[in-house]
Amino acid sequence: MPQGYMSRELLLQADALAREKNVHKDVVFGALEMAIASATKKRFNEDVDVRVAIDRNTGDFESFRRWLVAADEAVENPAQQVAFSEAQKQYPDIQLGDYIEEALEPIDFGRIGAQTAKQVILQRIRDAEREQLLNDFLGRGEKLINGAIKRVERGNAIIEVGRVEAVLPRDQMIPKENLRVGDRVRAFVMRIDRNVRGPQLVLSRTAPEFIMELFRLEVPEIEEGLLEIKSAARDPGIRAKIAVHSRDKRIDPIGTCVGMRGARVQAVTQELAGERVDIVLWSEDPAQFVIGALAPAEVSSILVDEDKHAMDVVVDEENLAIAIGRSGQNVRLASELTGWTINLMTEAESQKKNEEEASSVRKLFMERLDVDEEVANTLIQEGFSTLEEVAYVPINEMMEIEGFDEATVNELRNRARDALLVQAIASEEQAENLDPALLGLEGMDKDLATKLARSGVKTRDDLADLATDDLVEMAGVDPERAKSLIMKAREHWFAQE
Repeated sequence: MPQGYMSRELLLQADALAREKNVHKDVVFGALEMAIASATKKRFNEDVDVRVAIDRNTGDFESFRRWLVAADEAVENPAQQVAFSEAQKQYPDIQLGDYIEEALEPIDFGRIGAQTAKQVILQRIRDAEREQLLNDFLGRGEKLINGAIKRVERGNAIIEVGRVEAVLPRDQMIPKENLRVGDRVRAFVMRIDRNVRGPQLVLSRTAPEFIMELFRLEVPEIEEGLLEIKSAARDPGIRAKIAVHSRDKRIDPIGTCVGMRGARVQAVTQELAGERVDIVLWSEDPAQFVIGALAPAEVSSILVDEDKHAMDVVVDEENLAIAIGRSGQNVRLASELTGWTINLMTEAESQKKNEEEASSVRKLFMERLDVDEEVANTLIQEGFSTLEEVAYVPINEMMEIEGFDEATVNELRNRARDALLVQAIASEEQAENLDPALLGLEGMDKDLATKLARSGVKTRDDLADLATDDLVEMAGVDPERAKSLIMKAREHWFAQE
């Protein structure tokens, strides 16, 4: 069939499809160029790169085989790439990233080719329509959607939101929630997945952001900027905690979120299948924030460890069970809400821990500073717990300690600095003897590897044998990093199998 005839026919089809589907002609021509390029590639035994250009006025097309000009050492696919040094021989002015093209004989597209092109065009149009619908939706900036369940696929609910389809995965539904086709559902837009053929909006009813957006709907003061929800933590369908902060001192943030006779919080609870909501007052003081998050338990005392981003929270025996909550729920949610690791303990447990730590520090001072128990205890009572503090705390602060004169203070500081120097030299020697396999693990660094070596963990297998809790306690790393390091250390075990 002559190309002129096919060109006219496809030109008419392209025009009709563009009008029918209300998309730009360039979308149709782009799909057509892809279809012709795909058909042209089939003439070659290797995976070549083909460019097709269609004249938008006549429908005639030209085909070119092309090669990308790449650095000599970067050529991996000769069928699609050419070395820069070779390209320069033919085209002296050519640059890296340019293309060398060779014209190809036009193919006889024929009836089958035209049908294939039409299918490609229709698919591109569908993609373009879907992308336009998605962009329209995103342009509205909606974080919550409300739509009807159109169908259920493998436990996932497909929800119709206007002309856009969204998916609510089974694991993002509130447990024990029985959703059926036809039910209207409200959910949070968790993410957009442009790499799938099906629904691109992925929804959630379990995300902490969902409860935050529900309160935004129910509490006008949040939308007005008078109140702010700082964070949220959830055990979906059972219990949740939100942290609120008032930007206007005249407004009670908790009372405002609860509403008259609890109307506002009840509306949120009903949407969340009866999920109980604790409203916590946010505070800039992390300790005060944690105390509020552990309510209704009453806290006796709290010790903040900035380095480990953790807090030791002391409660009496009567409050311990309340602070922990059923299956550890209350303390877990409080930890998620505040972002701090919370270690709950009783007065007796706290005292025991303090005594153990004091004993360890006492031993350190007596051995490394060569002082008696009385001097070591005095330093501990004044808040000193490391050699660095003794060595570098301002001298005037140490001079305020009863019984310490200037000579004593200077001697202690010099001894502490000497001990630190000896320790640093020993660490350098130890670092030179570290297991390369341990040091080479993703997420590992020399300081951590040295610290582990001091605790007897000297090889990758030693690390692999540890439990996550052991590594957290030993090295002071967060649980996620500890878990990741241990799994990396075990990878070679599975590879051997």
